[in-house]
Amino acid sequence: MTVAELCKQAGFKAEVLPDPDREISGVYIGDLLSWVMGRANSGDVWITIMSNNNILAVASLADTACILVAEDVALESELLKTAEEKGINVLLTDKSIYDAAVTISKLI
Repeated sequence: MTVAELCKQAGFKAEVLPDPDREISGVYIGDLLSWVMGRANSGDVWITIMSNNNILAVASLADTACILVAEDVALESELLKTAEEKGINVLLTDKSIYDAAVTISKLI
């Protein structure tokens, strides 16, 4: 499944989608950035509630397919601009982290 397909089927909002055809291979949930950096796998959907620019660096280092920011957390326009420049897919949902993970697990 691709990130674009996930958005369509799960109803997630594609806030920044420079690489819509990126394949998803799993899911990782975490907010402790150093922990995510060492444990998320390439191709994962990373679900978080973090909203600072450091999430972009972590997503890039871990090579995640996308960042899914859950629980209706708002993102600053500067972060979204940087995500676009770095080619990082950023999705939004109002679902809880748990509900977002359950939704994804039923689809992939």
